[in-house]
Amino acid sequence: MRKVLLPGEQVIVVTRPQPRMLIFPALLFIVVPALAAYASAWVVKGGPAKLVPLIPGDWTPWLVAVCVGLAAWVLLGYCLPKVSAWQATRYILTSQRLVTRRGMLRRREEQVPLAAVRHVAIEQSLLQRLLRSGNISLETGDPWGAVVRDVPEAATFRDFMLDAMAELPRGEGPGTDGMTRYPAQDMPWETREGGRDER
Repeated sequence: MRKVLLPGEQVIVVTRPQPRMLIFPALLFIVVPALAAYASAWVVKGGPAKLVPLIPGDWTPWLVAVCVGLAAWVLLGYCLPKVSAWQATRYILTSQRLVTRRGMLRRREEQVPLAAVRHVAIEQSLLQRLLRSGNISLETGDPWGAVVRDVPEAATFRDFMLDAMAELPRGEGPGTDGMTRYPAQDMPWETREGGRDER
């Protein structure tokens, strides 16, 4: 991140999404190999021949291979991508921007300048409240805005963001009334005796 920092920019927080998304893959990582081992042992002991007497005994290696293959498919096709997606996601809050990075081989990066943020809100489900995580919604003036999902310690992250916004140079970013402040030379109009010049 140091290589892409803007002049005068400092990193405040670097974090990942709340690891609750890994609970189910972790359970599968424990349960699926155990089930595959049990099923393979049952096949080797002749369990299929007892259920279906017509199954020949030389099918045993194939049935064991099916059990192992299904377990590998679940672990490599579901658990590993979930862990990789979590590992490859970063939320980086700097003194000027909020950067979201996703992906390892195919990387996607979204940046929101703090000067463009007009409103910050936290949305939490019951589970997120118990884990003190949440989704942070940023209103930037775009119709879609931006949402940062499953931020750990969401309230603290939001406070860091608000502090960084308050420390932006004067004349940039939203004011306390929600209006954007411009430097004097960049005013969209000039004022005359307290009124607008409608040129």
